[in-house]
Amino acid sequence: MHLRLLAALGLLLLAGCATTGTEPASLPDGAAVPVRHAPAKPAVAVDEHLFNPDRIDSGDHYGNVWERVIDQFALPDCAAHEANLQWARWYADRPDYMARVFNRAQPWIYYIAGELEKRNMPGELALLPIVESAYDPFAFSSGRALGTWQFISETGKRYGLNQNWWYDGRRDVWASTVAALEYLNTMARLFDGDWLLALAGYNAGENRILREVQRNQSAGRPVDFWNLSLPRETRGYVPKLLGLACLFKNAADYQFVLAHTPNEPVVAAVEMDQQADLVLLSQISGVPVDVLFTLNPGYNRWATAPEGPFRVVLPVENAATLQAALETAGSELMKWDQVVVERGDTLSLLASRHQVPVDVLRHTNDLHGDTIHPGQRLRLPRDDQLMIDPMYAAAASELQQLQAGLIAADRVTHNVRPGENLSTIARRYKVSVEDLQRWNGISDPRKLRAGRQLVVFHTPTQTPTIVGSGGSTIKHVVQRGDSLWSIARKYKVKINELRSWNDLNSGSTLHPGQSIQIQL
Repeated sequence: MHLRLLAALGLLLLAGCATTGTEPASLPDGAAVPVRHAPAKPAVAVDEHLFNPDRIDSGDHYGNVWERVIDQFALPDCAAHEANLQWARWYADRPDYMARVFNRAQPWIYYIAGELEKRNMPGELALLPIVESAYDPFAFSSGRALGTWQFISETGKRYGLNQNWWYDGRRDVWASTVAALEYLNTMARLFDGDWLLALAGYNAGENRILREVQRNQSAGRPVDFWNLSLPRETRGYVPKLLGLACLFKNAADYQFVLAHTPNEPVVAAVEMDQQADLVLLSQISGVPVDVLFTLNPGYNRWATAPEGPFRVVLPVENAATLQAALETAGSELMKWDQVVVERGDTLSLLASRHQVPVDVLRHTNDLHGDTIHPGQRLRLPRDDQLMIDPMYAAAASELQQLQAGLIAADRVTHNVRPGENLSTIARRYKVSVEDLQRWNGISDPRKLRAGRQLVVFHTPTQTPTIVGSGGSTIKHVVQRGDSLWSIARKYKVKINELRSWNDLNSGSTLHPGQSIQIQL
């Protein structure tokens, strides 16, 4: 595997597991910053873009893929507005930050460049993920947007990005790239080829931009981006991209060094026609499970989604290995746990006991209702399956721990009380001061005043839900190192009570990410 790719994947993995943000806190006016949380024999085909480069102009005459991207620049010259130049200098002054961005982009930029060229779209759009997420597929924003291209749920679904228990296409870099370019192309047509308005629509929504265009038309005013009345964030959004374009095109003027990323594919997509176990695919292809997770951040569970997509992205050489192996392998790419229905069991009870949604149990077992019978055997999708295979078990456990970091954070509004500062608020919610600054646009913590409302994103380990007039149930998410004894001690309950509430026996094993109910 390429050493550069390993370095990039290492940074991506850290991005997914960290709880700090993707950008420094001090920003020019008009900026909004996304933050990270803290993810019959099959017919197999490797994506043709990478294994048949003649299908598109792969720009073989370029030694560096970033040079190829720059050659496709087509947006207005950034020097026309001082705000653009301010952003060019801002990025140029942060070489360490940009080095991290280049590393995160390294697995994907060749693919993105090809997709832009296929559609004859401006090369500057390859820089848009820097604006949106710093090329972090695990990023989420205060507006609940996810992924490298920062899709909100509704827009993602509109452009084919499924979101379910198994999979969230907004984090899938491969799929979300296509969705983002389709969305941008749609808006470019809507705004008669004005790419700056299309970019503004990507940030603020096309309907908002249309209203402002129509308002200016009615008043006889210009309808270009620079003359519209737009939200502060959007006013800063387009200059941010144009500033990056200036920096990349005129790097020497800013004493900035572009990363040298060879103009060649380093990852490829392998398409299958059925659901597949990710750990088995890792073993077949020879890709470590953490690398597979980093290149496929859309998958929430141990397998691809039962209704697709059936794609995995792997380093090129491993994709070829997997393709060759699957063409000669048997049809079984999934292995399941099995549970025998006992007297008194219901589908909802089994779903609760094993932390699997009822609709997933129905789909997995081809059930058309909720009726089950004692003695019936049900397939159970669980992360702790195949524990008799120690190598599989270790990889499955590692994958589960990595994916546990993809649980969406809760959004909390905190009213600052007299005497509070960012440090005390950060400790309360177990986040960093830097996160609070980014989420709330605070450049000077000394100016925090009582009565201000702060947005806080955190992943709680417990979520209370009322179960009756006299009590509540706490859901504790098992962390690495937890045991029944430590959980019982934390909540001041008895171990036997924990076992009773959760249908556990003396031989039950806890796993990171598992939910434990505590009745108070």
